[in-house]
Amino acid sequence: MKISFSRSLATRSNFSMSSSWLLTVASLSSLSHAITFNSIPDAGLDTSQLGRVGIAGDFSGISLYQYEGQTEQPFNTNGSQQLLTRLPNGLFVSLLEADASIQTMCSFQGQVILGGNFTSLGGVQSPGIASYDPNTSKVTPIANLSGQVNSLFCDDAAKKVYVGGSFRAVDSTNAITWLASKSWASLPFAGFNGPVNSITKAPSGHIVFGGSFTGLGNTSTPRTPDGQVINLSTATIQADSGTSTAGFSDPKNIVCKTDGVDGSGNTWLLADNTAGAWKATFNFGFEPTKLRLWNTHQDGRGTKTWRFTAQPINGIMNFTYIDPATQQNLTCTSECPLSNDPSVKFQDFHFVNSIGMNAFSIDVSAWYGSGGGLDGIELFQDDIFAFAINDFNEPTCANTSTPSTATATGPWTTTTSGQSNSEYLSAELLKPVASDAASVVFYPDIREAGEYIIKLYTPGCLQDNTCSTRGQVNVSGTLSASGTNRTLQSRILYQTNEYDKYDQLHIGSVDASSSSFRPSITMTPVPGQDQTIPGDNFVMVAQRVGFELLNSTGGLNGLFEYDPSSATVDTTNFSSSAFAKLGSSFSNNSAVASLAATSDRTFVGGNFTSDSVQNIVAIDKNGQTIALDGGLNGEVVSMYLDGNQLFVGGRFNNTREGSTSGLGNVAVYDSTANKWTALGAGVDGAVTSIVPTTLNLSSTAEDVLTLTGDFSHLLAFGSNTAVEVSGFAVWVKSQSNWLQNLNATVPLVSGVLSTSLALSDNQTLFAGSISSQLLEANGAATFSDGFGKFPINIQPPAGVSDSSTSGLSKRASLLNSTNTIAGVVSGAFYETDGRNITVLGGHFVATASNGSTIYNLALIDGADSNTVTGLGTEISVDSVFLSLAVQGDNLYAGGRVNGTAQGSDVNGLISYNLVSKSFNNQPPALAGDNVTVSSVNVRPDSSDVYVGGSFERAGSLPCPSVCLFSTSTSQWNRPGFELGGDVNSMMWSTNSVLFAGGNLTINNSATYLASYDASGNHWTAFSGASDLPGPVIALTAANSARDQVWVAGTQSNGSTYLMKYDGSSWKTAAVALDQTTVISNLQMFTITGSHDSSDLIASNQVLLLTGSIGIPGFGTASSAIFNGTTVQPFALTSNADGKTGSISRIFVQNDNFFTSSSGGMPRVFVALIGLAISLGIMVLIVLAGLALDRYRKKREGYIPAPTSMFDRGSGMQRIPPHELLHSLNQGRPGAPTV
Repeated sequence: MKISFSRSLATRSNFSMSSSWLLTVASLSSLSHAITFNSIPDAGLDTSQLGRVGIAGDFSGISLYQYEGQTEQPFNTNGSQQLLTRLPNGLFVSLLEADASIQTMCSFQGQVILGGNFTSLGGVQSPGIASYDPNTSKVTPIANLSGQVNSLFCDDAAKKVYVGGSFRAVDSTNAITWLASKSWASLPFAGFNGPVNSITKAPSGHIVFGGSFTGLGNTSTPRTPDGQVINLSTATIQADSGTSTAGFSDPKNIVCKTDGVDGSGNTWLLADNTAGAWKATFNFGFEPTKLRLWNTHQDGRGTKTWRFTAQPINGIMNFTYIDPATQQNLTCTSECPLSNDPSVKFQDFHFVNSIGMNAFSIDVSAWYGSGGGLDGIELFQDDIFAFAINDFNEPTCANTSTPSTATATGPWTTTTSGQSNSEYLSAELLKPVASDAASVVFYPDIREAGEYIIKLYTPGCLQDNTCSTRGQVNVSGTLSASGTNRTLQSRILYQTNEYDKYDQLHIGSVDASSSSFRPSITMTPVPGQDQTIPGDNFVMVAQRVGFELLNSTGGLNGLFEYDPSSATVDTTNFSSSAFAKLGSSFSNNSAVASLAATSDRTFVGGNFTSDSVQNIVAIDKNGQTIALDGGLNGEVVSMYLDGNQLFVGGRFNNTREGSTSGLGNVAVYDSTANKWTALGAGVDGAVTSIVPTTLNLSSTAEDVLTLTGDFSHLLAFGSNTAVEVSGFAVWVKSQSNWLQNLNATVPLVSGVLSTSLALSDNQTLFAGSISSQLLEANGAATFSDGFGKFPINIQPPAGVSDSSTSGLSKRASLLNSTNTIAGVVSGAFYETDGRNITVLGGHFVATASNGSTIYNLALIDGADSNTVTGLGTEISVDSVFLSLAVQGDNLYAGGRVNGTAQGSDVNGLISYNLVSKSFNNQPPALAGDNVTVSSVNVRPDSSDVYVGGSFERAGSLPCPSVCLFSTSTSQWNRPGFELGGDVNSMMWSTNSVLFAGGNLTINNSATYLASYDASGNHWTAFSGASDLPGPVIALTAANSARDQVWVAGTQSNGSTYLMKYDGSSWKTAAVALDQTTVISNLQMFTITGSHDSSDLIASNQVLLLTGSIGIPGFGTASSAIFNGTTVQPFALTSNADGKTGSISRIFVQNDNFFTSSSGGMPRVFVALIGLAISLGIMVLIVLAGLALDRYRKKREGYIPAPTSMFDRGSGMQRIPPHELLHSLNQGRPGAPTV
């Protein structure tokens, strides 16, 4: 158990910043040495021989993996945030993780000071505030603050940081300074009686505080101190050296006994003439303020001197007390006296120091008579707590009619305290969570009515390993018996804090407890929460609530101006301050949320009303109020100042005077023109933060503003229709439009941004949680040197089940999970006779060029100005297309498809003419249970279409698993009679050999990979298929001869395997993939470079895996490259709703994956051509030799020999032998000269 514990708030409040921010993406490449990024070598996929290349999947944005730190992890939805910066390619990257929100930052003495409601930053316990060194990335906690920091103002010149929020630090509440000497320094006024939301420096140099306070001051003790009784009755009580006398040996005798009567069962005694101890151990922590002891007089015995030892610090406590004999105020430590006077009923000892403890001992060192002992003991505190575990609340013997208590409903169990202050209750609730599945109602013992701070304490999740399963709770309450502020407004709080923290629930009036009224705080789970919490269960915890009485000067109303040059503050008169004066004109219960200052004025925004202004106003350097056209008709939450333009977010839709309608919760005020202007038509919910940044739009860096809040749509304006968003929007200033409305190449950015800080001209930090990708593209993208967009607007269908990997799931087959599929699953290109049609199939919604809605299959006609068309209404909108193939001019599309076409029922497959863009006469419908076609393949050099999947018949023909549709006869044929089961994937190895993978049978014997010989019309198990550990999901050719294959599938334990058949045996890829990996497709690629060769993959090739690939130490990647030894991310995707994306497959125009742009053709053909050239050269050499020999002979006078019989017979003369021999010795003439 941890006694001195850290606490912080968990609500997600966002307040404004006024620092300027300018940054271009180009400058990010020159970030200082403090933050550097390692680039990733280009994968070098050679697409030059493939023609057009498409990517199909379920995503809203896609990027190449270019820098370490890139990820496709979704933005957090549990309230936690990160410290972020930008990669050289413009994407956001996390530097540090926080367990809650980072609400404010400022630069101080070369460090970055961060404030928020976190308890952990970068894995370092840092409640509320911490320092970050950008040179070393080291986080240093700033200790001794408990609570939430809302605002920071760093004053380097004064060497101090002004800190505001809802916290306690040293002897200050809600406001304090942190000095360059690394110590806290209280302000002269010790803080405020309510939270501080914003701090800025006015043109006068004075520090202005804005918040929800009504006076300076601090928490105070009750008028009647020591009023809360600490429960000793449920503690573990023990004694050292106790007596063995019956009736006096039990140390519990003196608990809950206050009558001072000696006797058996009433008194505890030590052994005769022996020092000893009375000990108590608790399952909760406390800070006692008073100890009350009753001495015994049994048989002349009694305790004479004693000491109090606190645990776990093992420290001896100091006390003050009144001597009953002299009535003097004295102190004691190790030998505190106890009177032996029978007339002294008890003695009170007040603790000098406030020390947390969970155990203590009364160590008796001297005694009266034969030994020491006690008749009674009580322990008191000022702290007002109500614990969820009633054993820790006030005992029934406490002298009060309304002791603190709690009631709980639901499956609560007690959890050990670990590092927390006390044990607590935990409830594990089944999802979907119901609001009444569990509850705890806390009833504190409020002795006096007054102004209280109410805090809810939540134990950290690291100690009980529940961080991933905790979520949100709803807290409400009843504080007064009557009146306008009788109830506590319901609040939703996160419980995902890693370390202990508290949430400040309320500051205001609370009635005293009585027999007719009890103040109460109720905690219940927020219903739903299915999407944000993995697994089947949700965990909520309940520990305690605390009430702290306030003491305040009054006289303020949300604004206070402090002169740093003044050592004191006059708390009797605030009228000399223009800011305090302005605040005094506000109505009661006003609050200032945001401050922003220029060189000549200070803007004030919040929730306030006066006779002349509403919710926003300015004060110039002369103290004059500037009405800003009267202000706005609703609350201002955040502001961002950019030159003479003030961007404002909150809850409003017009000015106070009604002069500018359609502001829609966000607006800009031009201080030069004194005019409010809308941003489009705004958004449909509250805007809680406005943060500037830049984005690359069509290769140009543009200044933009990001808006975060509780909204779901960008409102329609002009020719722009309403756009659905998830609480995040981007306003492009140069275009005067939202990013989502631009018809341009834009990035995907979604999530939360709460603040930013420019460290230099080329380095900026952000706080929030962002998912970003380089290209916004829905469901499909083109690929060459990078990614591009298809000219179509695709959206996921409504009602698709949520999944962490979008449409992919861990399964033996796509066939059983088509109800979870979303996005584009498959694609095809059709370019016959000058046509240029792209076909996309899957489960999605798109808009046709004529404005109609397209479901699940779309055609983009590039030869007709990229006209987008669909199938019409004949096919069910619930259909899912999984595989596409083009044969001639006809498209064959298979999947889980139902409907009618040309008056015929279709099931699993449709035939569509791409020239006429109309349905063909359909093949007879497939039949069976849950008919699904997973693979459609055209047999090479034929018109036969092979269809694989899960079905039993084609029309009336028994044709399970794989069926052949002959386009020439328009008939189904059964290819072989041996195959059964579910087919996931198919490929042609040769013109007559087809491979099929899945969960199959051959003659009723199980197999995962089968081979079909079309010439013999029979199926056999693939060679060595018994070595495969589970059903095959994906397969692809591993070489150009297509007699080697790669397969991926699912093992019986749910993990993914990857194996290669090399022509003789199966080899397993020795690569570790996370258990969550789903491989949907495999494809070999030739690369332009090379890598180290391996037994599995040649040095100029790689294997591309698509799906959701879990890479240890990295996370998921939608596609990854395997080079034979290692797996590296290739493409990363995200969805706009905060979920990870996935890639289903790559589809290409030309299936030339083994042809390189550098080689031109396979090596065997290169060798044959080389041999032919060599032979040709040899023939030329021989012919040239013969020609030269003929020329030489002619030069030397040779003539052809006679050829007629007459010449041979009559012209032959005898040659004398000596002439013949003589000619042999004659030299040959020189070589002929040409």
